Amino acid sequence: METIPFGKTGLRVPRLSFGASALGGVFREIDESDGIRAVHAALDAGINYFDVAPAYGGTVAETVLGKALKGIARDRYILSTKAGKYTAPGAYGADELDYSEARIRKGLDESMARLGVDYIDIVHLHDFEYQRRSKTDWAFGEGFPALAKLKEEGRIGAVSAGIYPLDLWRRVIAEAPVDAILTHNHYCINDTRGTELIEPCREKNIGTINASPFASGLLTGGKIADWHPADADQRALFARAAAFCESQGTPIAKLAFQFACQGTPFHTTMFSTARTASLERNLAWYGEPYDEALLEETRKILAPVLDHQWDYDAGVDRLDSQ
Repeated sequence: METIPFGKTGLRVPRLSFGASALGGVFREIDESDGIRAVHAALDAGINYFDVAPAYGGTVAETVLGKALKGIARDRYILSTKAGKYTAPGAYGADELDYSEARIRKGLDESMARLGVDYIDIVHLHDFEYQRRSKTDWAFGEGFPALAKLKEEGRIGAVSAGIYPLDLWRRVIAEAPVDAILTHNHYCINDTRGTELIEPCREKNIGTINASPFASGLLTGGKIADWHPADADQRALFARAAAFCESQGTPIAKLAFQFACQGTPFHTTMFSTARTASLERNLAWYGEPYDEALLEETRKILAPVLDHQWDYDAGVDRLDSQ
């Protein structure tokens, strides 16, 4: 797996990286032993950057990833987690957003214990746009300075953020002391607005991560998670696009993965899986060029939702009301 310099972090990241949200059962129930095997298979393939968060599965993803990395030399992998958003097991949507220095330090200690490490390469300040941005200024005023202190103390290697809205990303790049950014759902078949962030990041030598090549499940061809804010009509549109791709002999997931990975302006493309078979499938797809004509026709079907701004707060609210 090719690796490249990751902005000003001093790290070299693989062109594909492993998002561990699936290890927490965020998309479907998992077989923990197969999830652990998937992590080991990723390492064997040269995918040595793993990202996780305490909120994924209510600490489950960090716990499973920690089991998978146990006994593996620390210099064999790059590790990132997140801070500021915490979820109890089985309580999706009941998120605690706390960007105080005290909670971030406590949360980092807890994450390190679950992961079995005493150093995190990158920490992303997490989801401070949620709860109608009521905590956003707190994240800037105390959260980012707390991460900067932890970096100065040598407990973490780089400061980053993991959020969704494009307008808030511009503020992060302009104001926050970030060495990297992790943006999701902004460089995939149905949304390529993430390219707007590339030049501002290059100017500041900020590392860039493109997460969610499958658009948080919209582009897998399978069941879309209940928490996703897409409504019934929008879900039907993605189902129609998936059916069209199948009729042309290509799963929409394959087209989505290839598009997000090939020719990307981001340093690394992050995908999530908890299954060894899915990892191997993605690696095989990575080595094949995508069908540009099929991509064009698929995007025509998805025209009503191209570059659509999803309201993830609404998705959480809907789930809470069920």
